[in-house]
Amino acid sequence: MSVLKSLWESVQGDPRFMRRLNGWLTIFWVAMIPISFELGWLRSVTYVSALSLWALVSGHWSTWQAARVEVSQQEQTEKEAASPVEERVVEELVEKTDVEPMEVTR
Repeated sequence: MSVLKSLWESVQGDPRFMRRLNGWLTIFWVAMIPISFELGWLRSVTYVSALSLWALVSGHWSTWQAARVEVSQQEQTEKEAASPVEERVVEELVEKTDVEPMEVTR
């Protein structure tokens, strides 16, 4: 179980993989519409119930993923506000350089 949990956490942390997975799942379910119609599965209460459950779960999952992104963006914004890039660049330039006033000769 621990291996499966760590695999799941690493997969969720990879936005590229999650985008591909969700893209392929979308294509799969769009392709299932005419197949379900032709095979008569849409008249099955069990099939329609399972499809409704999948829609509910995937909708909540998408919302959760979006909320995770918003939290991450908020944390990044707060981090940048606490220590702006400009200040860090200036501090590092002051530390690493030896700037002296230029002598003006006439």
